[in-house]
Amino acid sequence: MEPTAVRILNNHRIMAISTVRPDGWPQTTIVGYVNRGFDIYFLIFRSGQKLANIQHDNRISIAVASEPSELKELKAVYAGAHAHEITEQAERDEAWRLLMERDSNLAGFKMPEAHEAAFMKATCKYVSVLDFSQGLGHGEQLIVDEGVRRSISSRIKTSGEPRTAMPGKGASGVPGSRNGRSGGGR
Repeated sequence: MEPTAVRILNNHRIMAISTVRPDGWPQTTIVGYVNRGFDIYFLIFRSGQKLANIQHDNRISIAVASEPSELKELKAVYAGAHAHEITEQAERDEAWRLLMERDSNLAGFKMPEAHEAAFMKATCKYVSVLDFSQGLGHGEQLIVDEGVRRSISSRIKTSGEPRTAMPGKGASGVPGSRNGRSGGGR
């Protein structure tokens, strides 16, 4: 199943992310992302609630899909993950490079300073895939352990993932969209 899930992640640039607020309620927002297998990198601004939520409880949930023209074409990935801030400058630089490579809307923007924004890495643990092309309601589940990670990691090294930006699409994944703040949000 992991190739299907990774393929779906590779073909999108925005995801819904749910964090746990200190009062226990979930909070869901949209962020731009890039992935290497089941490791997901995203940028969030320090002024927003997401960072405080993740610092309080690093468990997150993500959802990635696009609206199909027909229901039988629906493919989606849902995952439970642990997120942490990337603090090493070399890793921050690499995360920014990967985000810029995936989303051409970031071209011309400078990498946000560490005091403005946090680069985050989410490590997926529990992954579910919906693939209605195999039948309505068809789903699969995977627990991502070290064996799965190694397998995906070796594929990334040989296939050249992650994919580059999709021509003609903006941060929202919609042709012509140009909001200039992909990867963030409050």
